[in-house]
Amino acid sequence: MPNPWTGKGNPYTRQEVRDRLQNTIDQNKAIIAAGAGTGISAKFIEQGGADLIIIYNSGRFRMAGHGSTAGLMAYGDANAVAMEIGEFEVLPVVEEIPVICGVHGSDPRRRMWHHLLKVKEMGFSGINNFPTHSIVDGHFRQVLEETGMGFEKEVEMVRLASKMDLFSIVYVAKPEEALQMAQAGADAIIAHVGTTVGGSIGVVEATCTMDDAIERTQKIMEAGKEVNPDIFFLTHGGPINTPEDVMVVLQNTEAHGFVGASSLERMGVEASLTNLTREFKSITLSR
Repeated sequence: MPNPWTGKGNPYTRQEVRDRLQNTIDQNKAIIAAGAGTGISAKFIEQGGADLIIIYNSGRFRMAGHGSTAGLMAYGDANAVAMEIGEFEVLPVVEEIPVICGVHGSDPRRRMWHHLLKVKEMGFSGINNFPTHSIVDGHFRQVLEETGMGFEKEVEMVRLASKMDLFSIVYVAKPEEALQMAQAGADAIIAHVGTTVGGSIGVVEATCTMDDAIERTQKIMEAGKEVNPDIFFLTHGGPINTPEDVMVVLQNTEAHGFVGASSLERMGVEASLTNLTREFKSITLSR
């Protein structure tokens, strides 16, 4: 049903978001979810026809000219930043498509049930687990797990969101994480294969091949499907940057779509501003 106060737009119920995504698939179209770090990004992503907008704290760093990985660092309160972007920039300008809030589920300072109630009250239609510890590995990942700030906290957050009728679209990096999230009730699972390549601050060496991305995406899907075949599966990151890249992955896996943050928001700004400025600078004086 539409927003009871305005007659349209957010917030949507969990089932309403699912129905919208299923309608996209029924039309034989790929689901496209886009990260937005500013209101103007969200406004024109919606005009471009995206199915979902996701608010990440990393969007603020990305649109300030820094790498998205800054969103994983102690450079601010991730949950507060996402809420602020949503309240003052994105939700006021998005007219119709569902807006999803990035939630740092392992934040030990918050009662997560209480924070999710505030997310819902704000008018978001769902949640995403970002910053996510699924993309942290090695010794530091082990320390996070052993000290109560691991991936399991993100799983618990999704389990709470499911009880609160909040749609959940979640990042995982491994098949076993997909299994956990599916068991917790996740509605959509994103196969995160690494930081996005390309542009001024994309990774170069710290990425996987397209073949690796395809294989990892498919294995993550298969693990989630063991629990719930009705989950929506999307792909993200690494070498998957352009529309052509996305088509390659979708043709070689059973994924339903793509989540783009740097590849949509940052790349679009970098190219258009550079080229437009060059056009202005090509103007010569006639006197």
